[in-house]
Amino acid sequence: MCGLAALFGTGNQPLPSIQAMLDVIRHRGPDDEGWVAFEGGNLAATCGGGADTPTVCYAADLPYAPVSGTTVPEGARVALGHRRLSILDVSPGGHQPMSYGGGRYWIVFNGEIYNHPELRRELEASGHRFVSRSDTEVLLAAYAEWGSGCLARLEGMFAFVLVDRVEATLFAARDRFGIKPLYYWVAPDRCLAFASEIKQFSVLPGWRAVVNGQRAYDFLAWGILDHTDETMFRGVYQLRPGTSVRIDLKQPPAAAPAGRLVQHEWYRLAGSPFTGGLEEAASGFRERFEASVRAHLQADVPVGSCLSGGLDSSSVVCVMNELLRQGGVQERQHAFSSCSAIARFDEREYVEEVVRHTGVEAHCVYPDLARLFDELDRITWHQDEPFGSTSIFAQWSVFALAADSGVKVMLDGQGADEQLAGYQGYHGALYASLFRQLRWIELWREIRAAKQMHGHGPLWAMKYLADALLPDALRYPLRAMIGTETAASAWLDLDLLGAEPLNPYHGEEGAALSIAELSYRQLTKSNLQMLLHWEDRDSMAHSIEARVPFLDHRLVEFVLGLPDQFKIHRGVTKRVLREGLRGVLPEAIRMRMSKLGFATPEEHWIRVEAPERFRKALKTAVDQSHGILHPRALSYLEDVITGQRVFSFLPWRMISFGAWMDCYGVAPEIFLTR
Repeated sequence: MCGLAALFGTGNQPLPSIQAMLDVIRHRGPDDEGWVAFEGGNLAATCGGGADTPTVCYAADLPYAPVSGTTVPEGARVALGHRRLSILDVSPGGHQPMSYGGGRYWIVFNGEIYNHPELRRELEASGHRFVSRSDTEVLLAAYAEWGSGCLARLEGMFAFVLVDRVEATLFAARDRFGIKPLYYWVAPDRCLAFASEIKQFSVLPGWRAVVNGQRAYDFLAWGILDHTDETMFRGVYQLRPGTSVRIDLKQPPAAAPAGRLVQHEWYRLAGSPFTGGLEEAASGFRERFEASVRAHLQADVPVGSCLSGGLDSSSVVCVMNELLRQGGVQERQHAFSSCSAIARFDEREYVEEVVRHTGVEAHCVYPDLARLFDELDRITWHQDEPFGSTSIFAQWSVFALAADSGVKVMLDGQGADEQLAGYQGYHGALYASLFRQLRWIELWREIRAAKQMHGHGPLWAMKYLADALLPDALRYPLRAMIGTETAASAWLDLDLLGAEPLNPYHGEEGAALSIAELSYRQLTKSNLQMLLHWEDRDSMAHSIEARVPFLDHRLVEFVLGLPDQFKIHRGVTKRVLREGLRGVLPEAIRMRMSKLGFATPEEHWIRVEAPERFRKALKTAVDQSHGILHPRALSYLEDVITGQRVFSFLPWRMISFGAWMDCYGVAPEIFLTR
């Protein structure tokens, strides 16, 4: 796992400092760093290093070895920079930027290609030769052999920028689900910059942090971000998952007036057709999931796992444990958990069940409210954008614990809920599907089962059914009743924010009339990218590579194509996983129906333990927001504290938003004219 930077200037003035962009993200790759700059019509390459470049890299007999003491030529128009967290081939052979094909191709790459051994053998059979064991060189050779068509052959998580000196092109791409980030920004002087984290643009000339009002509204009012190619910084964009861009280096940098690049969609998620029964589906799930976990165990450094005690992380831990035992690994597997002294937010009994079942070495952290506020500025800086609840702090604490324990790679259960229908809203999608099919008896059976299994009565079911079927005009008051997001109210100054009170789902969420439809939308347009963003920043802040085996695209396509009843039936959620991992999971976990995850006791903190701390934090956020958050926000919080409003994460989103504006010096757009 690494961090990257790239610059493409007009040639009218020297490039900005690629080294400054690398220094900002040292946490993403403290093991090594390097850069390459290109100048002239033939894009002649000059390589250099930095303070963290190991001495052995300079002395290595490699075509891409950096040259000590070299500086970026004044005439350079293109530069690539890289920070390395050494995971595979920790030798100098894995140094980046890396070249291939006699210096024709150069790349900076962030991620892992899990099928690189198979691709290497195929490419060697076609005449390719390698000087390293790294997956980066395999990616370069794959591009040399198949061009952009190589993307469809890659299995893994990746974001990269590649320069072809012969064709004079820059090619950038992102993995299917957006596991690894890739942002870009066009400076006022038309210099185009790519980066792994938004904060890297802040060191470039012409940078001004201006709030993107509509996306900020989406976050504050609806609790969503990363659902478009825009960010909460005006003018900063991201490559969408499964897209790529190609840029002609013979011409000055070109983009649409708003600074957007034209993206090519190289991957579109579609479910694989399935015919068969639940037993066949369960077998198919287990086979694909085990293959994915096995691939995600590849590393030349210690590998651990997150363990919340829920079904998803427990599945990863138990399958991982089984595979390691089969492989004869003697060292104990390490699992890391977030716990709470408040019983209703604590999952230790389930964590301990998995520990007894597997024999893993367990590590537990108790996220502390005082530490949350002490570290809020640091977490905000690492996250780049506001974050939706204090659960991100729980995840942050888990990765900090893993780093202190010397673990460099962590497997996590992210992505399971979105494909296996793990959220409450999926019951509404199931009810809507049965309702539209006029299957009244089956609908009533599902409602009764949800009552028996989850404690949700018919009124709860009717609310979620109506939320799935009604138009927006009727859904807004309903969502307010059940405590979910709705259009903004008096606590937000939309004029100053420069936003319209629009539903960011454009009516699509309510139109998800089956589990498969809702899964597709959450995997591609809403939940998943937001969660992956937070996980990437939390893990990389502690120089840890987070891996998500549930997001192997073959597994996701298989599950997406299964009938809805293989995911929820008679109140049983994630049915195909439960059946597929029978005998692998302890029964107390396999049949567990409650769900919590890496949660903090946020409601308890606000209402019982430290209401005054939250009052003070929100008042500060109102001041930090330059008027975007109206003082009426304090009344909203007061209603939550006293129980007059249903608890939600909105107060925290306000606090996080204010902290973000202060941390990055973000201003409303209207301030630009003052």
